[in-house]
Amino acid sequence: MATTLGGGTFEEGRPVRTPARWARAEWGPLYAAVRGPLRRRGPAAAPLTVAAVGLTAFLQYVQNQPWGYQLVQDVGAVRADDPLWLALLRTPLSLFVPALDLPVWGALAQVLLVFGIAELCLGWWRTLTIAYVATLAGTLYARLGITLGAHAPFGLPWTDGQVVDTGPSAAVVGLAVFVSWRYGAYATAGAVTLAMVVEVLLKENLAGKEHLAALMAVGLLCLLAAARHRGTPLAGRARGQRWPGRRAGRGSGLPPIQS
Repeated sequence: MATTLGGGTFEEGRPVRTPARWARAEWGPLYAAVRGPLRRRGPAAAPLTVAAVGLTAFLQYVQNQPWGYQLVQDVGAVRADDPLWLALLRTPLSLFVPALDLPVWGALAQVLLVFGIAELCLGWWRTLTIAYVATLAGTLYARLGITLGAHAPFGLPWTDGQVVDTGPSAAVVGLAVFVSWRYGAYATAGAVTLAMVVEVLLKENLAGKEHLAALMAVGLLCLLAAARHRGTPLAGRARGQRWPGRRAGRGSGLPPIQS
């Protein structure tokens, strides 16, 4: 039997979570972490994101010019058939080279939203590190997958060796999962992971499998962060060290958000 008490809905003495309450519990700590720096400093709070959006737009413009296509390919295009040293050298810039077969606004929106949230929550150097770990995991997986061959469970056809592998998608997926985990948005992290699995099941291609490789690498980072927390002395935690996945205000069911 459902009754109301103090504006909330109850069923047999237990509160029924409304969508708004669920959203606050899921994204409340993340919202609070993003809102504070943005209100104080505006776009200046995320200089890496601003620079990344500008660099992505600039590289898109250059690679669409007759004089610029080959230049961008030479400095930022990664293929599994390339020598490993060359692929590693190009990987940092490849993250910001939009794929030519996809609309550039998609890449710009991904970088602006996900990089921006991650930078506000983690800081610029952690954001960049996680982004490159995820991207590098996809790059290295492509080589392994081609070595395994198309008939192996996680293998790739040899033709994928010449596929140009650029863009921020692997980094975006990795950052989205890491930030969601860190701020207790576990349903969101699970939804992103499930979406990547469905992508591979529906369209088994290089990009989809690289996304899974990026998720595995970021999952390892989450495990390392959790293990590091367990090894932190209690005295250190008492001085204000925050558990990465802790959901502030969970005891009351309402995160400390001020409107």
